Amino acid sequence: MTGTIINVVTILAGSLLGVLIGGRLSKRLRQTIVSGLGLFTLGYGIISFLESQNSLIPLGGLLIGAMLGEWWRVEEGLEKLGVTLRNFVIKDQRDKLAHKKFVEGFVTASLVFVIGPMAILGSIQDGLSGDFELLTIKAILDGFASIAFASTLGIGVAFSALSILIYQGAISLLSNFFSHFFSTAMMTEMTAVGGLILMAIALSSLLEIRKIRTGSFLPALIITPLIVYIIEQFFGGL
Repeated sequence: MTGTIINVVTILAGSLLGVLIGGRLSKRLRQTIVSGLGLFTLGYGIISFLESQNSLIPLGGLLIGAMLGEWWRVEEGLEKLGVTLRNFVIKDQRDKLAHKKFVEGFVTASLVFVIGPMAILGSIQDGLSGDFELLTIKAILDGFASIAFASTLGIGVAFSALSILIYQGAISLLSNFFSHFFSTAMMTEMTAVGGLILMAIALSSLLEIRKIRTGSFLPALIITPLIVYIIEQFFGGL
C-alpha cells in the first residue's frame, strides 16, 4: 500500500496548499486551471476508451451500470457521505454556500482521483509486486489537481483522500484475489469504460458543459469485466 499512502499524502498536501493560496489566485486563473484539468481528463478518457477491443462491451457495461447506479442511488450516497463529513468541519449550518462547495469538492475530487486505469492498475501492481511507480506518477498528478480543486472548491477536496485510501488500499490488499479472475481483456475493457466515465467527469464537473450524474456510472467498472468474463467462458473470447 506504499503507493496509496503516497497518493493520500500528496492529495492532503495539495488540498491544504490550495486552501491557503486560493485567496491569492484570481478567479480567472482558477477557472483556467480547472478547465485545463478538464481538457486533460477528457483527453485521457478518450485515450483510455480507444484501448477497447470491442466498443460494444464498455457501452453495455456503461448502460447496465447506469441502471444499477440509479437503482442503488450511488450519486446520492456519495453526496450523503460528503454531507456527513462536511458537518464535522463546517459548524455554521447557515452557510449554505460553504455546504454546497464542501460536498462538490469531496464528490468531484473523489471521482476524478478514484476512477481511471492508473488507480486500478497501479494498486494491483503495488499489491502484487510492491512496485508503486505508477501510483507515484498518479500521486503527483493528483497533488497538482488538488491545489486547483481546493483553491476553488475548498477543504472538501482534502477528504477525497479518504476515498483513495479505502478504494486503492482495498484493491492493493485484495490484488492476489483479483489476479486469479481478471484476464487481460477484462482489464482492457474496464479501462475503456473508465475512460468513458472520465469523459463524463470532464464534461460535467470540470468543463461544466452539461450536468451528468457521474456517480451513477460507477457500477460499470464491475459490470464491464463481468461481461467480458461471461463472453470468455461461454463464447471463447471477444
